[in-house]
Amino acid sequence: MKEIFDFENLDELESYLLEKSDIKSLRKTLFNQFLKYSEYKNAEEWNKAVVICESLAIIGWDNHEPLEALRGMFFNGNPMTYFLNKFGQPRFVDAIWSKRVNGFTMEQGRTSYHFSPDDINKKKTILSDYPTKLEIQDIKLKSQRNWIPKNPIWIERGISNCYENSKEVIESLNKELQLELNKEMQPEKYGRKINRIILNCSFSFFDNDHCKTNYIISESDKKLTSKNAYIEIHKMFPKKEIEENGYYLRNRYVFGPFRKDTGNMKITIHFEKEFSELSHSEQRIKLSEYFLFALNKTIEKLKKKKMDYNFELMLNDFSCILNNWTNKNYS
Repeated sequence: MKEIFDFENLDELESYLLEKSDIKSLRKTLFNQFLKYSEYKNAEEWNKAVVICESLAIIGWDNHEPLEALRGMFFNGNPMTYFLNKFGQPRFVDAIWSKRVNGFTMEQGRTSYHFSPDDINKKKTILSDYPTKLEIQDIKLKSQRNWIPKNPIWIERGISNCYENSKEVIESLNKELQLELNKEMQPEKYGRKINRIILNCSFSFFDNDHCKTNYIISESDKKLTSKNAYIEIHKMFPKKEIEENGYYLRNRYVFGPFRKDTGNMKITIHFEKEFSELSHSEQRIKLSEYFLFALNKTIEKLKKKKMDYNFELMLNDFSCILNNWTNKNYS
């Protein structure tokens, strides 16, 4: 274990692990060590848990539930650390850390424990009140640099609001479509180069006289800057009408870069007010069209990077699941 913890380079760690003749025994050792550090008490123990999760992602978790050890950021800027399974469900300890003069310590009252099927003690979930102790260490908190196989298509909402007639369809994106994608996609067959392709949906909405956003979709494929969008929208409408209706000029699609360090790529899709005036079946059809266009364009971009990844199978699986969702109750 000391050798494994000493590796800084992920590729070197992978080569070291895969050279071992008895992977089964190695996996058992790693998993036992993971259970030890899954209830980390300080930064050093958290970092060891990260390396173990990276190692198990390389050689496989076998019959145990695969987890990722991730570092995020709380709203106040303090670090968060947590374990997630392939469905994004928390397991074991998650913590918010407090910055002190000499380093970081886990924060009492903001540390939780989540039930996990691999916990040999079968402890129940304890939210926020999981006991911690003051252990300040001047150590940078690590985050896992590789990932477990999981559904690569993740649907998000950039703005939580929408028009009333779209609520039912939009809620079904998470309650139905995302769940089916998580369940039916075959990430083990695609490859390890892609973590998540995020389809981020931003819908027009109107809540009251003080809160409204109505997207006007640009006819140009050229990416708009904030400055250009402001100039062009004022050519299209009087200033008073823009302010009264909350008009914002946007591209239909905004493709973010592929981040090799996270394996993630984000595509934002904007929806005009008229989308919400369609019937529910028409809204589903439109969503499907936009998702497939965005995914095909994304695949075109990623293929240029010559990745070892089965894009064709991934796209075929996604299309079948999406088609079932689109036509559900509307056949």
